[in-house]
Amino acid sequence: MSNCTIIMEFFLMEFSSIRELQVLHAILFLLIYIATLMGNLLTVTAIVTDPQLHSPMYFFLSNLSLLDLGCISVTLPKFIVNSLTGNQTISLLGCCAQVFFTFFFGATEIALLVVMSYDRFVAICHPLHYGVIMTPYRCLWAATGSWVSGFIYSAAHTGNMFRLPFSGSNVIHQFFCDIPHVLKVSSSEVRNTEYILIITSFTLILFCFGFLVISYTYIFSTVFKMPSEEGRYKALSTCSPQLIIFLLFLLSGMVTVFSPLSDTSPVQNLLIAMTYIILPPFMNPIIYSLRNMKIKNALVRIIKITFFPKNMPISKTIKK
Repeated sequence: MSNCTIIMEFFLMEFSSIRELQVLHAILFLLIYIATLMGNLLTVTAIVTDPQLHSPMYFFLSNLSLLDLGCISVTLPKFIVNSLTGNQTISLLGCCAQVFFTFFFGATEIALLVVMSYDRFVAICHPLHYGVIMTPYRCLWAATGSWVSGFIYSAAHTGNMFRLPFSGSNVIHQFFCDIPHVLKVSSSEVRNTEYILIITSFTLILFCFGFLVISYTYIFSTVFKMPSEEGRYKALSTCSPQLIIFLLFLLSGMVTVFSPLSDTSPVQNLLIAMTYIILPPFMNPIIYSLRNMKIKNALVRIIKITFFPKNMPISKTIKK
């Protein structure tokens, strides 16, 4: 044990050794990060400021946007700074924080997608009971339960992964502390315990997946039985964005699970990371703004008030 060196920092993989490409790479991802922040912040602002959007569906959507803000902010700012400075190190505490929040936001999003599917199930399949079932108090507790369950799940996994010191390799072949790559350089005892935790949590994820599939099966079955084409379109416009987001989240998860770990291909690792770290937070606001007219109208109103206040009609301002 006296010859064993305890690791206090890790070295992350760099995209390229060419300085110009590193800077270009940082600028590109900075633009993506700013666009993602603006999209999700505008969505939250629209929901908070527009009284027409003060309903359970949009309340859960605002929580999803906050999750997306957190998810992309865990890794991308550090990633951009490392590319600009050429410093590829991250402290043990910083790595622990990245792993914790990656687990936290991912698990919370799964729980929230389940809650959102139940909300649409009640709204479409049992519309007369919607106001009784989805009360503000229950919605608040459902959202709180999603965040708390994500915290507990993350604490269990992160606590196990960092309970023993790292004494092997301190090189992580990814641009951030990606969970599979961190496990790869951890001790065998930690890996064995983590595999047990993953198998246990996989049963919970299967339950959530089954609940989502059953909910949307009932939803689409009810929608296609509606006699009115306008009613079918309205129902689909409220649930199809959530289904697209769920499928996007599922696709990114499958890419993460089934992609082989590469120690030599930075491009492959970058593409895998983009699939589940960047793509869902970036795409979710676009999906909702394109598929939901209320969100689109609220966003247009905010943009007009913010950037073109002089063009607002005087009569409308007086009425308000």
